[in-house]
Amino acid sequence: MITRRILATAAAALALLGLPAAAQDWKATYPELTLAVVPNEDASSTHDRFAPLAAYLTRTVGVPVKLRVVGDYAGVIEGQRAGSIHIAFHGPASFARAVMTGVKVEPIVNSKHETGLAGNYSVLYVPASSPYKTVADLKGKTLALVDPNSTTGNQAPRYFLKRAGFDVDKHFGRVLFAGSHEKAILALTQGTVDAAANLWNSETDSNVTRMITKGMLKKPDGTPMQRSDFRVVFKSEFLPEGPYAVLASLPDDLKIKIRNAFFDLPQNDKATFDRLSDGKDLDLTPVKLEDYQFVIKMLKLNEPERKHI
Repeated sequence: MITRRILATAAAALALLGLPAAAQDWKATYPELTLAVVPNEDASSTHDRFAPLAAYLTRTVGVPVKLRVVGDYAGVIEGQRAGSIHIAFHGPASFARAVMTGVKVEPIVNSKHETGLAGNYSVLYVPASSPYKTVADLKGKTLALVDPNSTTGNQAPRYFLKRAGFDVDKHFGRVLFAGSHEKAILALTQGTVDAAANLWNSETDSNVTRMITKGMLKKPDGTPMQRSDFRVVFKSEFLPEGPYAVLASLPDDLKIKIRNAFFDLPQNDKATFDRLSDGKDLDLTPVKLEDYQFVIKMLKLNEPERKHI
């Protein structure tokens, strides 16, 4: 496991190596960094949630860190491939896709939720008022997924449902991509679809609970919806939380500064850390590439016809 002591030792080693001035002066090459995130909620709310993190990184890393809210997961992957996104908050599947297609990125940390676990689940929601009690009941019905590169919103439900005997594209009459986790839930509450895939951390922490807290979910009569208005008809096995990842090509001393900033965030700027999850997360956990091997395997099994790097 990567620890602060290891990073401090690495930093000292860099100084002792007597690197050329050009190698040490990374600020000349990277006078500004970009932090990119994909909106699980609307872009404005995502910006408000992550802007304090960009400000914190600016203070601790020592150069301006600009926040970029990207429209989809592919945009983050391609931005890191092009080198224009230096730090990114990935979903597990988008990180796996980046690695599988040759993007040179290194995971830093992921979030430990209130459950004490650094991960979550994919679920299928239906309205509690609907007649659907099982996935079998949804034969021929309409399903909202999130994004092709979403873990809980596409890759995990495809993998785990197929393993349970339900091929998504054959079992459902229509499958559509809503574009975000929030939009998938809204499509469900508005009656556009019969079921929706989404992220679920715990009974009290999910996209549904966060949307309820923000007053986004209303019944036809205008009264607020509750958790009891939704029924989970399918839940995946446990999945690793997506990582914050940096470009592998960044100078080592810069990567150490970024890693240290993330490791110190929960203690050094708790308000910013709490803002990321509405206070639901407990800590940040160091991660490595090996932690996402199952997700890479899942993507390959979902798309056997695709040639992966």
